[in-house]
Amino acid sequence: MKDIFETPPQMPLRPPSQVMRLSRMGAMFPTRLSFLRSLMRRLAQENACVVQREWVMCADGFGHAVFSVMLGGYTYSLVAISTDLPAELRTDRVIATAWDTAYVLFDGLPAADDIARIKTNAPLQEAGRFGPRDLILSRANKSVRLFAHVVEELRAGRQPDLAMIRSVGYLMRTTAVYGNGKFGIADRAAYDTRPGLEGPFAAEMLTVWLIRHFTHALAEHAGRSTLDRATRRYLGIGNSTGLGMAPFLVNHPVLLNNWMLARETALARVRAIEGLTPRQIHRIGALARRAGAHLYQWQVPDPAHQSRIDRLRRDWTHAAALLLPERLRGLRPLDAVMRDVAVLSEDVQELMAALLIEPFGELVDGLAECMADPFGGFAPPLGDTDTLRAAIEALYDWALGVDYAAPQNCTQFWYVSQAKMEPRLGLRFEEEGAALETPLDIGRRVKAAYDDLPSKAEPVSTYLNRHPDHALAVQRVTLSAHYPYGEIRDNLIAQTCLPIDMLRCKLSFFGASKFDPKCDRWTRITLCQGAPLAEDLEQDADDWWLPVFAA
Repeated sequence: MKDIFETPPQMPLRPPSQVMRLSRMGAMFPTRLSFLRSLMRRLAQENACVVQREWVMCADGFGHAVFSVMLGGYTYSLVAISTDLPAELRTDRVIATAWDTAYVLFDGLPAADDIARIKTNAPLQEAGRFGPRDLILSRANKSVRLFAHVVEELRAGRQPDLAMIRSVGYLMRTTAVYGNGKFGIADRAAYDTRPGLEGPFAAEMLTVWLIRHFTHALAEHAGRSTLDRATRRYLGIGNSTGLGMAPFLVNHPVLLNNWMLARETALARVRAIEGLTPRQIHRIGALARRAGAHLYQWQVPDPAHQSRIDRLRRDWTHAAALLLPERLRGLRPLDAVMRDVAVLSEDVQELMAALLIEPFGELVDGLAECMADPFGGFAPPLGDTDTLRAAIEALYDWALGVDYAAPQNCTQFWYVSQAKMEPRLGLRFEEEGAALETPLDIGRRVKAAYDDLPSKAEPVSTYLNRHPDHALAVQRVTLSAHYPYGEIRDNLIAQTCLPIDMLRCKLSFFGASKFDPKCDRWTRITLCQGAPLAEDLEQDADDWWLPVFAA
């Protein structure tokens, strides 16, 4: 990687105390370092070709299909199963037991017996049986209104209504994309050193992109005609996700650090650019206009979130003025822009950060290679309790001033559902189950450890021998000293904690856009909207940040 040998100039990073607050994490937008973007660049570099291996469908689109693609010298195949799902069984909730479609990303080309096995087991999802060549397991439901409209219009010899295409943006939405050994599929370690799949969630993103390809093909098959290329390009794949995703960021502090550090380093590098060329100035202006158009097309049913989008649209008109050519001809103009938007909302600041990173791939794309965690968390141990005390005071000052006994500061508790083995969030003073709380209350635990520190220094091992219940807190402090962006600096059991902020942070790294929260615990989003089609990988493979539909 180029960055190993030559480190570009950069401005100071924004500190974790600013970046790692929930409200700012919940304002993040996708960037060119997002995992889908990195995957698309890799596929384009290899001139990857998607091949339809099997298509066994009835006239209405029920049956199975197999698509394969070569990446990094390995062949991967999406086995897709489409079923005739009764309307009363269709739900995006985790309690669902049946779905319109089910998928397995298979390692290699599946033989007939592999396909037969997957056809039997994939529709069962958690209840199915899977093996070491099954890399990813997924399922998706149709956006019934749009899918039916597209099929009806195609059968009538017409293209679908563009306003409806724009308002929904996808033909199907996934409700789960499982990886890393869940339900018997392959462990990530079986493929995480393969070229193209080294990055975080690369196999999952490849699956999502192939699912999107399948949804287009299925609608065209059922409609007995083809969609316009521009329409297909705009149609992404939806996703409905909830609390199950939120604890990941807490349970994987090294990964979170690496993701945030890469993003912040990218921003620091572009802020250090001494001067811009006319071409770069033009590009930034075009992206500012695209961002404004994207915000205009971002509509959600929830009044509170729509009000937030409306406010962002208004604020963006002021922020975009900072990107006019005459404002970008001075010294370090992008640093000046970020300083100027600091007085505006966090939504504006994070949108601007994503935009400023976008034109400078040659400067920042290598950072994508630093976002995985191949070794796990390791940090030198803290020698004695005085060192531990100093580390807590320096890194966890945000946690020390909280009265965790006050009801508003411990209102919620995290636990794992016995029925679905999925994370849940309970209300401590209204629901049972707090005795089974999972340890996401990092701030409370660190403060408790701090309060029990002895006045006279002693080895940390001696302290932990006396207080073994503080082992997790000490581990987090030790890691934070080495991975400063690995801790969310908020009370995750407070009444004010909104899990949707954690969801948006993680989903933005996937490359998600059009966040559509249904409450503060689950959201719908769009992936791959504007992403290259299989036939587009040789052109425009990396210019689809915040896509706009020209309807």
